[in-house]
Amino acid sequence: MNTKKTLAIGATALAVALAAAACSDSDTGTTTAPSSAVTSTTTAAAENATAHNQADVMFAQMMIPHHSQAIEMSDMLLAKQGIPEPVTALADQIKAAQGPEIDQLTTWLGQWGEPTGMPDDMPGHDMPGMHGMEGMMSEQDMQALSAAQGTEAARLFLTQMIAHHEGAIDMARTEIEDGQFPDAVAMARTIVDTQQQEIDTMRQLLTTL
Repeated sequence: MNTKKTLAIGATALAVALAAAACSDSDTGTTTAPSSAVTSTTTAAAENATAHNQADVMFAQMMIPHHSQAIEMSDMLLAKQGIPEPVTALADQIKAAQGPEIDQLTTWLGQWGEPTGMPDDMPGHDMPGMHGMEGMMSEQDMQALSAAQGTEAARLFLTQMIAHHEGAIDMARTEIEDGQFPDAVAMARTIVDTQQQEIDTMRQLLTTL
């Protein structure tokens, strides 16, 4: 009887050990699967973060010089004497908004492996789908702004910047419609909202000069 009891106890212990081992293997398998899933999800997220199309590239490449000219126009005005304070405040506002946007656009183009400048054989006004770099001032326009002084300069700046902003809004709307990169589309929406508000302000300011 003692021998039978001993064998029974041993068999029970063996069964417990095997069950524990099976649970351990099951636990290990359970932890491995989520790890693979997390890795896959992270990779997909990284790919989505840089997914873009040609509309995104053109938007960035064209908006950089467009914004740069708006900042140049603002700097011209701010260097003059006798400019009404509301107009200088608007010029400062334009610089504060568009400078960081240029930096962001440049960063995106770098992430995409694209040049910041447009190809020489693809001038902005001939680019399909983007309607050209609308609203850009000509060299003569810039010279006129540079030469103007006082209230005349303020009026000219506002008139030119309204046209400049309208061009940027058209380009941004094309990006909203055709772009793929979420952050670029979000910036385009911001440009439409912000610059339309500034256009309304500039038109109001023109009635006071």
